[in-house]
Amino acid sequence: MLELLYDHIVIRYGELSTKGKNRKEFTRQLTQNIRKRLKDHNGLTFNMLHDGLFIRLNGEDYTQIKEELKDIFGYAYFSGAIRTEKDIEEVKKVTLALAKTHEAKTFKVATKRHDKSFPLRSDDINRAVAGNILHNTELRVDVHEPDLMIYVSVDRDFIYIMDEKVKGPGGYPTGINGMAMVMMSGGIDSPVAAYLTMKRGLKIECIHFASQPYTSKQALEKVLTLARKLSCCQEEVNVHVIPFTDLQLAIYKNVDEPYCITIMRRMMYRIADEICRRRKIRVITNGESIGQVASQTPESISVISRVSDTLILRPLCMMDKLEIIDIAKHIDTYETSILPYEDCCTIFDPKNPVTKPKEDKCLYYESLFDYQTLVAQCVSNDEIINVSYRKKENEDESIF
Repeated sequence: MLELLYDHIVIRYGELSTKGKNRKEFTRQLTQNIRKRLKDHNGLTFNMLHDGLFIRLNGEDYTQIKEELKDIFGYAYFSGAIRTEKDIEEVKKVTLALAKTHEAKTFKVATKRHDKSFPLRSDDINRAVAGNILHNTELRVDVHEPDLMIYVSVDRDFIYIMDEKVKGPGGYPTGINGMAMVMMSGGIDSPVAAYLTMKRGLKIECIHFASQPYTSKQALEKVLTLARKLSCCQEEVNVHVIPFTDLQLAIYKNVDEPYCITIMRRMMYRIADEICRRRKIRVITNGESIGQVASQTPESISVISRVSDTLILRPLCMMDKLEIIDIAKHIDTYETSILPYEDCCTIFDPKNPVTKPKEDKCLYYESLFDYQTLVAQCVSNDEIINVSYRKKENEDESIF
């Protein structure tokens, strides 16, 4: 590829193009997210237009930027590009030079006229470009499976010539739809739920329930590592570490074993609900999948979630485990998630948990101990740890 000659990056919006009057808000958020991600590349200049975002490289390293763009939600694809004037002879010259840099035998030209006022039609441009390459190289046209694709994009002010399209993650720009609190256990599911939450435009914070000394320091480090991996999608992540031991022990002292997990989950939602209220976060997200465990049957989910006034989203609700694992591997969280450090949900795992709990029985068990005081203590002892993919592990900052 002609990476050394690329002078621009062209980013196409994809799903954002379906937006109406609020489209500018989405594209502005995308541009802001990309600027933040590429802030170390001081030479870049940005031009946000209706059909896409155009980044002028000004000598910056395209290869490095290419890797950094892959984690940003909200666009369909991007391409390294060479910008030309809207002159067919100039286009023929550049496309020929581009074709000669490839070790290919066949090629195809595809033109998109975003500017419909340009006098040549797409087919006319394709023929002119292909004919010039055929006459000046040994390349041959293959419209079905070409070795080389040459893309010509006719935009408002310039023409952009490309030889690849790098697929983006899609979705909406992270942050455009507000904030979500992710219940992060450290298992396979919750990091995937966090990833999908960010993909739909929600910036995340995470809440983790630690039951030391029953859970290890390594279990917390695992959660922080997962959050750090996810932070590449939004620069940094705040992780709320809740000391859950006293409340959890009170549950197992006062509640019959089959109902322990149900009551524990209800307490977690109460705590998350209050943290969200204080942080002005309107959404809770978790990694629940229907029927996967006893606390994730429809009856359990219904009874557990009634204690929260916050909207609860479950991105994995209808996925099976293999689908979730595939995504975990794709986002590089799987190997961390399967490290053998137990969280608070597994260390006291009852042998026969109830799968169809009754709310009146939950209220009865909760009346047997002063859970309100214990919940308040958990909330007041919340420790927030800020993690970022830009930091080393020993640089993670405890906010308070």
